[in-house]
Amino acid sequence: MSRLRALWQASVNATKRAVVWNSEDLFPPSERYIFKFNSKDEVKKWHLYSDSEYGGVFSGNLSLDMSEESPWRIRRSGFCGMRSKKFDGFIDLDSYDTIAMKLRGDGRCYISTIYTENWVNSPGQEEDNSWQAFVYLPQDSWQILKIPLESYLPTWKGNVIEAKLEMNPARVVGMSLSLNAEGGVPGARTGPGDFRLEVDWIKAMRTL
Repeated sequence: MSRLRALWQASVNATKRAVVWNSEDLFPPSERYIFKFNSKDEVKKWHLYSDSEYGGVFSGNLSLDMSEESPWRIRRSGFCGMRSKKFDGFIDLDSYDTIAMKLRGDGRCYISTIYTENWVNSPGQEEDNSWQAFVYLPQDSWQILKIPLESYLPTWKGNVIEAKLEMNPARVVGMSLSLNAEGGVPGARTGPGDFRLEVDWIKAMRTL
């Protein structure tokens, strides 16, 4: 291939990429995978946390015990979760209205959290804004759960903020799934003990 033809081909390829990018930007797909838990590299994008940071115990079993050596003064224990590591920038979900997850539950009620850029909290605070919704599935059954973004409530340290606030889905910085030993929806299994939640994928959907 001559040098002139090679330059022409490179220009054509660049133009094609630009056209594809612009078309997807103007007309995004109706569904977009955020996470697919189908490889070790995907799992590495998440990390675990629990009340062990405050003196509790986490080993696939919820415990209400608190270590006497804990430097933290808390009144309750028995929570854990998995949170995605910080995105490289933001994920723009402004073109979508629903979060969908393929899950297999254990009869407990979990909490889905979306973290967005901090603009609700006071200036100087480094914590992301959190928006939460309950996730409840019957035991041992794969299901696709769909949660409208408008169903996610603004929270601060686990408590719902009693104010009219709107999530900015264009500035999503992370997500998490967590579990408390107490609380949740009526009929869900609660209390200390074993837990197991299997996740196949998480995606954004446009349903309207």
